[in-house]
Amino acid sequence: MRILPNYFKPLYAVVLINIIGFLLLYFYRKPLENTTIYMGLIVIALICLTYVLIIKMNMGDEYLFLIVSMLISLGVIMLYRLDKELAFKQIVWLTCGIMLFFLSYYAYLKLELWDKLLYCYLGISLVLFLLTFLFGRHIKGANNWIAVGRFSFQPSELIKVLYVLFLASYRNDPDKLRIDNIRLKGIKLNASSQLIFMAISYCFMAFLALQREFGTALLLFAVYYTFLYVMGSKVPVMLANGAFALVGGLLGYFLMYHIRVRVDVWLNPWKDIANKGYQITQSLFAIGAGGFFGTGLGLGHPDFIPEVHTDFIFSAICEEMGIFGGMAVILLFFIFAYRGFKVSLTVKQPFDKTVALGIAMMFAFQTFIILGGVIKFIPMTGITLPFISYGGSSLTTGFISLGILQAISKKSL
Repeated sequence: MRILPNYFKPLYAVVLINIIGFLLLYFYRKPLENTTIYMGLIVIALICLTYVLIIKMNMGDEYLFLIVSMLISLGVIMLYRLDKELAFKQIVWLTCGIMLFFLSYYAYLKLELWDKLLYCYLGISLVLFLLTFLFGRHIKGANNWIAVGRFSFQPSELIKVLYVLFLASYRNDPDKLRIDNIRLKGIKLNASSQLIFMAISYCFMAFLALQREFGTALLLFAVYYTFLYVMGSKVPVMLANGAFALVGGLLGYFLMYHIRVRVDVWLNPWKDIANKGYQITQSLFAIGAGGFFGTGLGLGHPDFIPEVHTDFIFSAICEEMGIFGGMAVILLFFIFAYRGFKVSLTVKQPFDKTVALGIAMMFAFQTFIILGGVIKFIPMTGITLPFISYGGSSLTTGFISLGILQAISKKSL
């Protein structure tokens, strides 16, 4: 019984951050609103209840959820500072996400068929792509949302999870993709599993590029390329894929106006600071204005940045919580990726190893891509910052991935 309280000591830091953050927001808004306190208590209750269940039910690596809960806390606090209605919606999505976390955890543990569903992952992904092309809504330059009444979701978020499961299924049984002596109009067709795997992976990226989901396409390529390296692919294969990526990038730059604009803005946003370069320059101004310690919660001007609640929420954090606050966010993602890699190394089954590695890489690369764009290190791609940015699709699929990773950590014990 003396050991049990030690598990809860890290939780105190998460609770303290929420108490400080929501109290500052409570005194910042005039007139004082008791709703702020209630929302803070709801977030604390959700996090504490979930963590207690993880500990009591011995669900594996308890630090995974602790790291995510800190990220969520910072995200909800900043969203409430920006728009309390969005923060309320985010808390509703957080509740749904936690339920999906437990559902995916038990589904992954109890069902022993995930490594046998390679064709299902491909089929579901294809259906989601087709639905997006047929019924997708064109929002902010991308055709990547499906609306059903007042509810809308982003199929590409779920496709990321399906792609990781596809990678793991392929590694577990590569021969499922092999074509041997199939006759088509009198012609014998033969193709190695690796060639078909490469073709399918590039089809995923091509479909996303056609939807103008360039950030997600880049994310899948990063995961795919790292997967090839980890699986010990030969140098010619790595060079060939690098060449394909280079050619695809050049074609996209010259053939797609949307990509060309983003690259041009990345190279010189000051040239058209009042129009195309406005968003990235305001982001840089906000980060610079925050300094090391920030202007203080509620005392900055992050509302000057377009889409600050999604793509550029990291800039708002840096402005009001300082460079040190931004560094804390980056370190949290580093630790989360480390825990994911550790789970991948300790679990025994090859399928579980690959899934854990894929999920860890997915979060790591997504974080790098969005943060790199926000600070003008790479061109902006328009994807969300996991667990921090506003968005139901991103948050719920993030929790599904977390539940799967949690289940694999349980297997590694």
